[in-house]
Order: sequence, then structure tokens, then C-alpha cells
Amino acid sequence: MKISDIFGGKNKSVELGVDIGTTAIKLVEVERLTGSQPRLVNYGMLETQSALLRANTALQTSTLKIFERDIADYLKALIAQVGPKAKTAVASLPSFSAFTTIISIPAVDPKELEQTVIYQARQVIPSAIDEVALDWSKVGEYTDANGNKFFQIFLVSVPQEQIKKYQRIFSEAGLTLRALEVESVSLMRSLIANDPTPTYIVDIGSLSTGILVAEGGQLRFSGQTDFSGSSLTQALATSLNINPLRAEELKRERGIIGTGANYELSTIMLPFLDAIISEVRRAEFSYKTQFPDARNIERLILSGGGSNLLGIEKYFRDQFKIPIVKAAPFSKFSYPVNLEPLVPELSSYLSVAMGLALK
Repeated sequence: MKISDIFGGKNKSVELGVDIGTTAIKLVEVERLTGSQPRLVNYGMLETQSALLRANTALQTSTLKIFERDIADYLKALIAQVGPKAKTAVASLPSFSAFTTIISIPAVDPKELEQTVIYQARQVIPSAIDEVALDWSKVGEYTDANGNKFFQIFLVSVPQEQIKKYQRIFSEAGLTLRALEVESVSLMRSLIANDPTPTYIVDIGSLSTGILVAEGGQLRFSGQTDFSGSSLTQALATSLNINPLRAEELKRERGIIGTGANYELSTIMLPFLDAIISEVRRAEFSYKTQFPDARNIERLILSGGGSNLLGIEKYFRDQFKIPIVKAAPFSKFSYPVNLEPLVPELSSYLSVAMGLALK
């Protein structure tokens, strides 16, 4: 069974996109009118900085630990603040909640594809097949040396228990959960859509960084690393012997400009950015191993709160020698003109939520 089928996710009328991250909840409300661009009518964001002081207070972690009570309370508070009219939602699952892989299956008739994928999934998924929800998409095909044709399938599995937790959270918050989607797919929708350009998406979150590769308008690789925005913050706090909250302020104010009084801050943070860059290069190697005929990557999109770091675009451009651009999900929406000054910063934070609203 596909993840979307659990909730009847093929319905296109979902108006709320809710992105539950590790330290923040982001929400957008979108009005969909036939024949025109979706219109952003409301948004909100609630961030907790307690995880900077105590890592075990993150809303959810890569061990699949999720603090249902806290998230439900935060979500209710955000709903009360934003006051959306819509009461149904599509929500994100963090990439570490899902098992993703590329599998190769013999080319089959479309009617046999689902059964073939499920059979192959049993061989690679680290859980019993009846304990997970599955989703998949065809992302490539090739012919081997013997002339046999194969399909390449991007496979996603999510534990059913994790899905039940999200259902309870949204019910407690007074919302109907219409569908769940892995955040990498939502990012693809809001940042790439059908653009065929071979692209990295580097989504620098608070406690993890997602690394995606897209080509031909399809998500073809998804990975992550624990090097993230908080890695830079903790490095500053330790090196300067200051409170992590003050370190976070310094990081946001000064970035990695690297001159004058900011030089020391840059030298502290750059090794952790280099670690993220190394993980991107590792992802590219894995991607080209799986897709030997893949085109060279032509651009890199920076997303997530960490992409607002001053100087980060230039640093990545110097390392990769390709165009570096910031996430621009607002280009797919109409929105009130008084929101325009906030768009550059909000784009990085709301990319996943806006992708969910476009589902």
C-alpha cells in the first residue's frame, strides 16, 4: 500500500501544508483556484531553541523518537496564532523517518509493476513489509550487457507506527491529516517541479542536512548528514566559551564573511561547512555509481534555515564552480504584496511547507 493511499492522498484540495522539523513547525495556508496560481493566504512558524541547550529536547530525532505531546501542544499554539480556515492538512515526514533506496527490477508491464516492486522491496527493507507503508516512482531504466531491460525505482518505506503517531498529533491539534509525504519529495515539488536541469538541493536544517539530486524533473537520490546548522552554533559556543543561544545570534548576525572582526568566527565554522560539502560530493559519487549515464550537475540550490548564513552562497560557489542559488518556492505562488520584503528569508524556511501545499 502506498503512503498516500492510507489517507486518500490523491485528493488535490488540501489547503494546509505543515512541516514538522526537529526544532520548528512551519505552516502555510494556500488557496487553490482553478486556472490561476495557488495563492498564499496565511503562514506561521514556531521555533524552539531549547535543543541548542539540550539535544534531547528536539521535537524529533534520527532515532525515530518523536515527542508527541510537545509537538501537539506546539501545533495547537501555532494554529491558534495563525487562525487558518482550513482544517485538513498534508504534513511532512523528516527524511530520517523513512528508508529510501534505488532498486532495479526487470522491465514489466505497468499492470505488474506494483506487485514486482513489493516483491523486491521485501528483499531490501529492514522491516517486515506489513509494518511499513510503501511509496515508489520510476526514475530511470537501462539495458544490461545481455540486452535485458531494467527499471530503476526510487523506493520509500515508512514505519506504520510512525504514521500512527502523526495521526494522533494532528487529531489532538484539531486537524484532519489528509496525507503524509517525505520532506525530500515536497522540496522537489516546490524548488524543481518539472525543471530537467541536473541539480543538487542542499537543505541545511537545525539538526541534519538533507542532500538531494534531481535530474529530468525527478528526485533520483536522497541522503542526509548530521552536520547541520547546530553544528556551526555548537562550534562557536565551545570555541568562544559562550552560551549556545548567544552563539546562534553571532552566527546569524555575522555569518562567514571572513574579514575583520568576523575572521575568527569564519575559521571556527568553515570546517563544518566543509564537512557538509564533503557529504555532497559523496552523494554525487553514489548517485553516479547508481546512474552511470547521469549528466553532470549544473547548479546547486541552498535551502533550510542554515542557507541564510551570510556568505554561504559565495563559499559554495568557490567550492563547486557551478551556479549557487537560494530556494525560491514563492515563484510558484501569488501572495500579498506587503510580504515581498520577507520573501528572501522566508523562502528558505517555508520550502517544505509550500511544497506540501502544492501536493
